Amino acid sequence: MPPSIIPPSIMPPSILLFFFGLLSATGSLPPPRTTFLLPSADRPLVLFSLPDIHNTTTLLLSDDGDTLYVGARDAVLSLDVSQSDVISLKKKVEWRPSDSEIKDCENKGKDATVDCPNFVRVLQPMNSTHLYACGSYAYSPHDGFIDAESFSMVDGQQADTKAKVRCPFSPMQKSTAIIVDGELFTATTTNFRGVEPQISRHFSKDGRQDVSQDSSLLEEPRFVSSASDPSEGKLYFFFNEVGNEFSFVDKLRIARVAQVCKDDVGGQRTLQNKWTSFAKTSLLCQVPKHLPFNVLRDVFTLPPPEGSDAANTLFYGVFTSQWSSGPESSVCVFKLQDIRAVFTGTYMNFDFQNQQWSTVLGKHPYLGQCGLNSASDSELEQVKKSFMTSGKVKPVGGGPVVVSSGQQYSHVAALRTQAANGNPYTVLFLLTESGFLHKVVLLDQGVHVVEEIQVFSQPQLVKSIVLSSSKGVVYVGTSEGVTAVPVARCSGYRTCSQCVLARDPLCGWSRSAGVCTALVAQQQDMAQDLENGNVEEQCPGQTRNSLLPATEVSVHLNEVVRLQCRKPSNVAALTWTSSRSDSLPDKLFIRSADGSLSFLATHETFGTYRCEAEEGGYRETVASYEVQQIVPPQIASPRSFSPFPKAEDDHGTDEPFEEISISTEEPKTSTTKPSGEPEDSGMKDEGVPGTTDWSDASPTDLTDEIVVADKANSGLKNEIKVTPERDAWSGEEPADERLRVREKSFYSELVVVSLLLAACVCVLILAGIHVWRQRKTGLKKISLVGSEDGGKTNQSMETVPSLSSPEDTGGPEVKVE
Repeated sequence: MPPSIIPPSIMPPSILLFFFGLLSATGSLPPPRTTFLLPSADRPLVLFSLPDIHNTTTLLLSDDGDTLYVGARDAVLSLDVSQSDVISLKKKVEWRPSDSEIKDCENKGKDATVDCPNFVRVLQPMNSTHLYACGSYAYSPHDGFIDAESFSMVDGQQADTKAKVRCPFSPMQKSTAIIVDGELFTATTTNFRGVEPQISRHFSKDGRQDVSQDSSLLEEPRFVSSASDPSEGKLYFFFNEVGNEFSFVDKLRIARVAQVCKDDVGGQRTLQNKWTSFAKTSLLCQVPKHLPFNVLRDVFTLPPPEGSDAANTLFYGVFTSQWSSGPESSVCVFKLQDIRAVFTGTYMNFDFQNQQWSTVLGKHPYLGQCGLNSASDSELEQVKKSFMTSGKVKPVGGGPVVVSSGQQYSHVAALRTQAANGNPYTVLFLLTESGFLHKVVLLDQGVHVVEEIQVFSQPQLVKSIVLSSSKGVVYVGTSEGVTAVPVARCSGYRTCSQCVLARDPLCGWSRSAGVCTALVAQQQDMAQDLENGNVEEQCPGQTRNSLLPATEVSVHLNEVVRLQCRKPSNVAALTWTSSRSDSLPDKLFIRSADGSLSFLATHETFGTYRCEAEEGGYRETVASYEVQQIVPPQIASPRSFSPFPKAEDDHGTDEPFEEISISTEEPKTSTTKPSGEPEDSGMKDEGVPGTTDWSDASPTDLTDEIVVADKANSGLKNEIKVTPERDAWSGEEPADERLRVREKSFYSELVVVSLLLAACVCVLILAGIHVWRQRKTGLKKISLVGSEDGGKTNQSMETVPSLSSPEDTGGPEVKVE
């Protein structure tokens, strides 16, 4: 047992928890600089879908990149993708089970909708004229050939027992297949229950027999991907399996890569029709001093640059961990040269009887080699037991190139490109389980997530991606359809600073054209800085505070103002400044999480506001506002009208009217008479502006007509309450009635008011005289009654304030006749 791995059964709980905590302590991927949600006008995508087509998850791109073949549910499609901005259907092959086959599938305990349709899981180019397809076909796999020219099924309607070892029975089980020189190599499960894995060769040429390997050499595998090494005549299969070389309580999953030789024909007596070249090894993806990412999810093969050695082929693998409590994943890169070296190294021997591994002693150069068809029986017996290497394939650089503690990636595609300075860079496209495609560039000083793009919204398990380097498009196949995602959209960066700060190796700012554009070879006038994003150096003509026009915002006094500011990127920090102060006090202003600024409109908060974004040490203004107060409408005060009519020829004798500023809820109030109305129509208060007769108005009518409430000291707006005139016919108040400014003299109205005031004064005077006379008469009567007692005045009555006072109950009785 390797000393670096200790079985949990003998590990103290505290130490076990410590090691499990190491995985979550790894460094994480920085957040995406920009995010585009569905649907996005700034990052448009092309979606192909049909109402009767589902589960378009098996993709095959033609050699010229103009046609995308899609294996879907009960159909195979041929899509025209010659134009990067449109996807159109060329032809379709219907390939569905019959009703009786669906019924037989149901009788086996399967769901008619979920399990029993024909899910096309293998789609490969057989040769220049035909495609090979294999589908689950109601839990009874069928395969066939499709003529690429006419796009019709040549053979595929009849059951074939060999098809059951070429693609899985279950549509949920993963498999992989690759065709090399007209021969099909598959890695899949071969029975109804899905528990008999097998790596096989089919359609063997030159009279050779098809070969496979004993299922005991694989321990519950889950196949992921496959690749070819033409220079050495080998094929590689990437998968996960249970590592029986470790004595863990739980099943420990190990990421593997297995090799077979393309022309292997098996042994003469031992290993007949079996692989003599089969060997497997482990893929190690681990941050130093942390638990490994041990579950392989996807592998993308990146060929070497043109003219380079095939040994420089890179395999980008997406890994997760079976110990993770949350979404965690990583990307490790393996070089073909390192994989070759491990398979030519030392091996381990497996004792099938005791189920134990031991290191093979001595040199055995035939292990893992091709051309053993003439090997001795003893050598082939050793091959049967020694099929796993003692060494492991370590990633380039010794660890992951991408580690994410917040995303769980499922698929990867890689693109090699050249920056404006001529240096090569690699761009990764990582598909998350939540439906986002992350564009990641690998820099010398780390990784940078350029953007994340939402490509599907419904959670789903089976999906795939294909990269077209010639078209610059990533195709994503999901249950919703096929989505085409351009690898870059440089025109979305509208300024030199944003183009440089994006640090996208596929985009650069053309100084001559003044736009952000895709790189074409090596251009001298391109502004680009991938490592540092230095705007000052790359964009010397762009000032920090560009001439951004201020947007005017007119508000009422004491009204809540909200100024919007959109971040140019997720990593930018926003700062608000005003014309009065660089730092805004928190007690007056509220900064929201979306970048907006809110405050109450007062005399102290009117002015200019600027929103600045800082990213990578560079600041620029992204929004500017001029907050102004709405000038309230002006109406004349009744106190300024003269009570005397003004002569027509009298000029300059009256003093100017006193005006009162009144703010209403409707800042714009029309005071124009309706067109066509005469100056005086003779109507009285019947809804026509400017014709109301006040001669019969009462004081209540006058006070109710206009009520002005001045609430300036209380911080509230002045209000106007208007009693609208009622319609002469319906008696209802019109909904759009507004305050009217009357252009006639108030002489008659003031006379009426004066007469009423005089009448009130007279009434008060008369009432006072009447009360005084009655009080005087009452005193005289009291004196007369008291004279009967000798003409002496009752002294006790001098202090009686009222004849009915209860305090007089003890005095003499007073009678008034």
